[in-house]
Amino acid sequence: MLLKHRGMEPRIDRSSRVAQNATICGDVVIGPNCSIGFGAVLNAESGPIRIGANCVVMETAVLRGVRGAPLVRGDNVLVGPRAYLTGCTIESDAFLATGCTIFNGARIGRGAEVRINGIVHIRTVLPAHSTVPLGWVAVGGPAQILPPDRHEDIWAIQKALDFPRYVFGVARPRDGETIMPQVMPRYAGSLVSGHGSDTVLDG
Repeated sequence: MLLKHRGMEPRIDRSSRVAQNATICGDVVIGPNCSIGFGAVLNAESGPIRIGANCVVMETAVLRGVRGAPLVRGDNVLVGPRAYLTGCTIESDAFLATGCTIFNGARIGRGAEVRINGIVHIRTVLPAHSTVPLGWVAVGGPAQILPPDRHEDIWAIQKALDFPRYVFGVARPRDGETIMPQVMPRYAGSLVSGHGSDTVLDG
């Protein structure tokens, strides 16, 4: 399904294939010889998405462009099933495996690999030709690549990246408090109003 969003329509090279039940919404540009698989979602919610040539987005992957953090992919990039990418830059020749997660402001260097269920945190810079092993976490710039059982080490770096302020524009809550009552009414409302006028396009 192709959707016009905030006055912007997807632009897809004629040589590329989009599965019938994939969803492409808004300011999305897909280059030549690409394949977008069944159930995949490319949502230029509040920022653009740019896909280079010879790229594959496999089944049920989700790619989101967000305000202040467009999603940009170079050429020859594979995004595996169930992957989730939001507001990040993926340089050419990268391999992003099944179930990986790449957060806002992250940069994946040329030829890098994020293996099954790997995580690249916000504002993290993964150098060219580096690898995030299965289920591991890359955090910081330049990235430190750590196993998930080293939570305290991950948190020491992650805390300074300030997810609440970077993504939602609010201060981190004190211990025992939450930002959710402050953030969710505004966030949900922006999604409701932002997509309220989406229009289904022919083809």
